[in-house]
Formats: sequence, C-alpha cells, structure tokens
Amino acid sequence: MKQTLSIFRRELSAYFLTPIAYVFIIIFLVLAGIFTFYLGGFFERGQADLEPFFGFHPWLYLFLVPALSMRLWAEERKTGTIELLLTLPVTTTQVVIAKFLAAWAFLVVALALTFPLWITVNLLGDPDNGVIAAAYLGSALMAGSFLAVGACFSALTRNQVIAFILSLVVCLLLNLSGFPLVLDFFAGWVPGIILATIASMSFLTHFEALGRGVIDLRDIIFFISVLAFFLYANVLLVELKKSQ
Repeated sequence: MKQTLSIFRRELSAYFLTPIAYVFIIIFLVLAGIFTFYLGGFFERGQADLEPFFGFHPWLYLFLVPALSMRLWAEERKTGTIELLLTLPVTTTQVVIAKFLAAWAFLVVALALTFPLWITVNLLGDPDNGVIAAAYLGSALMAGSFLAVGACFSALTRNQVIAFILSLVVCLLLNLSGFPLVLDFFAGWVPGIILATIASMSFLTHFEALGRGVIDLRDIIFFISVLAFFLYANVLLVELKKSQ
C-alpha cells in the first residue's frame, strides 16, 4: 500500500506540474457549460434539476477521457521511462492501480469543480439533492470505467494517437451497445442470451438510472466490473510488453 500511495502521489502531482491538467479542466468546464446551458436548455426548461448537465456526460467523457488516458502508458513506453518505473521495488499491479487512481482522482477533481451548477440550481429552485448526489456518483464511476478502457489500450501501443482511436471506438460501442445500431448487427445470428448481455453492457442505460437518483447495486457493480476487467487486462498487457 505504501508503494502504491507513493506512485499515486507522484502521478497526481505530475498532472498539475504541466499545463495538461489546467487545459483539460478548462475544456471540460467550458464544454459542460455549453452543453448544459445551450444544448440542454438549462434555463428554458424551468425545472430545478441538473438533468441537462448530467445527460451529456457520457458523450463528454467519450472524447475527453481517451485524450487523457492515451498518455498513461504510451508515453512511458515511448520515452523509455517504463523500464525505470518497473525496476522499482513494486509489482506491476501496484503501478497500474496507482497510475489509474491518480488519473481517476484528477477526473473527480475536474467533476467536483462543477459545483457552482449545484449551487445555482439550489438558488433557483428546490431540487432533490439526493438525486444530484447519485448522479455525481454515477458520473464518477462512468468516468473511471472510460479511463480503465483508455489505460488498457494505452498499454497496448506506444503510439498515443492509436491508443486514443482504439479507446474512442470501444467506449463508443459501450455507450451504444443497448441501441438498435449495435443490436441489429448481432440480431439473427447470435443467441438471445448473448444479445441480451450485449444490450446490458450499455453505459448510457446504467448511468441513466443513477442520473434519476436510483442507486441500484447492479449499476454500481456493472461499472466496477468493467473497471476491474480492463485494469486486469492492463496488468497483463504491461507484463507482456515488459517481456518483449
């Protein structure tokens, strides 16, 4: 645990020692504001909730999280610092978890900086703050799942652009897996149970329930399972690349 925390602090502080953190946070907040007030019609709806804000998070994360995660391992491999990192008295699992948690903590900080919207909606009306808190929880879990996918593909290649594209495509499929666009491709030639499984993998479906304030244990388990699966794949890929 001590070694993991040390790497976690090193990785998290590294974000704020470069302009990357500030550029990402500014872009995230600006886009969140544009989606909420202009595309979501926050004021025009006349309702005291943050549905226009959270409704665009799956699409906001779809582009921003892969852009953040693409450098997690690809840059380490490109610069050769991964060899130095893995010679430290730590296991690959500890390094993978520490780097992931640092990036996830950074995303949570960016998400937390949207608190003025929460204050605004409370000043304008009487919202259900329990629903808003559940939506923030769901958003953080979904961001972590996107990040785990991105980290996995970043470990697959040293090219950050390729890592970004692969992460984007897989995250898009996970977003749309419950929609006819994806299901129609499998319908007719896969068993019904597999089709139902594919439909249940949709990030949008699971986040929608949390966004309504329904904290269903199945939704939380889903995001944690996706997160754990891709982190495990991340460990395997780093070990594989280390031996090459």
